[in-house]
Amino acid sequence: MHEPHRFRSVRPDGRTGGSGRPNPPSRRSLLRSAAAGGLAAAGILTGAPGAAATSRVTGSKVRDLSGPALTGRFAAPWTDLGIPVRCPDGSMLFVCGDTFDGGGVGGPDWRSPVGLRSSNASPGSLVVDGAVGGSRAVGLVPEGHTGGTTAIPSDVFTVGPTMYMHLMRGVIYETHHTDFWRSDDNGETWQYLCQWPGGLHGGQFQQKTYAVADDGYLYVLSTAFDRDVTSGLLLHRVRQDAPGDPAAYEPWGYAGGAWAWGNPPTTVTSPRRWGEICFRAMGGGYALTWLNMSPLDIRAQIFATPTSNLFTTAEQTMIVPTVPGRETGNAVASPYGGFIIPGSGVDDLHIAVSQWYDAQNYRVMQYRVNGLEGPAH
Repeated sequence: MHEPHRFRSVRPDGRTGGSGRPNPPSRRSLLRSAAAGGLAAAGILTGAPGAAATSRVTGSKVRDLSGPALTGRFAAPWTDLGIPVRCPDGSMLFVCGDTFDGGGVGGPDWRSPVGLRSSNASPGSLVVDGAVGGSRAVGLVPEGHTGGTTAIPSDVFTVGPTMYMHLMRGVIYETHHTDFWRSDDNGETWQYLCQWPGGLHGGQFQQKTYAVADDGYLYVLSTAFDRDVTSGLLLHRVRQDAPGDPAAYEPWGYAGGAWAWGNPPTTVTSPRRWGEICFRAMGGGYALTWLNMSPLDIRAQIFATPTSNLFTTAEQTMIVPTVPGRETGNAVASPYGGFIIPGSGVDDLHIAVSQWYDAQNYRVMQYRVNGLEGPAH
């Protein structure tokens, strides 16, 4: 038996405590905090650091992707994150974080990560109809949760016939190390590749997300994994045939008056408190989505190249916070995540949004976002 969880609540205004994420008994001993959680871009953003540009963005809920009635038959009624990845066989795998059976969050059979599958990968037809492990969604990698450790996925992606998964290991927000895994059977089994120390690059290489480009590279954005810590956003690249070799990652940085590959990594946008991040090649350009902590919302930047100037790229708000019972349009109670669903595009973007505000309201949802502005050329 493990101890019950302690979740630090996050209010709709982004501050901790009060309403928003709950404070059921004891999570820091296991997970320290719920997963919900710079400079203004010159000429684009004004006001306090982190303010988002005004836009015509609208959003609406498409469906719940998890919950007792939807994923309870896989012993996964309570789960979050649901990072979506198109598998080589054409199915969609949702890689989820801390997952429980029983009556709510903190219930029995704690696993992380798990894989829930939709045999139809079209963004308009996603329904979880399978799980890695069959009738009980199994942990994808060994993780005994000894001393409250867990394995939180930050990204999953596919290159040709191979899938890759990046995990953050340790007590949540106290990342001891991160590790990297591969699957050659559509996510059914995973093989360990490598790991990085949690303190690398000042901790700003903990939470990683990968864009699969058409030039033979993977472009990797990374931050610290702790919503109380202000972090930069670092950029690396690695050949698509070498992501399991830590020595093959080449940083992008500013030194000697110029940006260049091979310079020590420096932040490519305003430092801030980051939640989940998702970086994808899309429609001939690139999209970055993230949970912004102050003010609390889920945002996107759309840009032309991996090295575009993110200091001057508009930040477009996709999801805004509200309180339970007042959710409508793109307003979500206790939102986090915001992972891009493969098969969607800038003009019709689908994202996986997580929610958690009490022990029975912990789920993955699908939202549709319209009105995003494409990259400036």
